[in-house]
Amino acid sequence: MKKINYKKELKHLYKPSPSKIEFSEVPEMNFLMIDGAGNPNTSLVYKEAIEALYSLSYTLKFMIKKGEVGIDYGVMPLEGLWWVDDMSKFDQNKKEDWKWTAMIMQPEIVTKEMVAIATEEVRNKKDPKALSKIRFEAFKEGKVAQTLHIGPFSEEGPTIKKVHDFISENGYKLNGKHHEIYLSDIRRAAPEKWKTIIRQPYS
Repeated sequence: MKKINYKKELKHLYKPSPSKIEFSEVPEMNFLMIDGAGNPNTSLVYKEAIEALYSLSYTLKFMIKKGEVGIDYGVMPLEGLWWVDDMSKFDQNKKEDWKWTAMIMQPEIVTKEMVAIATEEVRNKKDPKALSKIRFEAFKEGKVAQTLHIGPFSEEGPTIKKVHDFISENGYKLNGKHHEIYLSDIRRAAPEKWKTIIRQPYS
């Protein structure tokens, strides 16, 4: 059986350095996505979205592993796009105003037909509340600046500012939604060891 480590194959996107900020180009990739709004720390809707995304992602993984394709791969990390309608007013401390898209990247081998079959399987087994909200679509982010933040989410502010300043200092403008990729299992790791990719598109 072939095993694929997509985080390793896409190292330039999913393993940035914590000691520097780098520019990168993010190609078009397919994601399972759910949209919502409100504070992720207190929102039941956000919690339900994550549960549904992981349930479907793991079902697809095992379906592909046991099926004709016969490929084993690790489920990719949870990602989040965060924004407000007027991004000049995006405030790290006003999470209740945020809009978001929670999402998990899917390998190229995953098709719409596979997602439909896996969705029915999840519905018959667990039927998580947010399952019907999931969409499967391509997302192309393009040019981004990113770095790795180590520590709790509440201390991301200075790291985000460094990324924004790096973009400005190189003569570019922020463009698009604030993007975070959660590499750690926060249920097991201590907050001071949490690893989060901070990514910002630019133009």
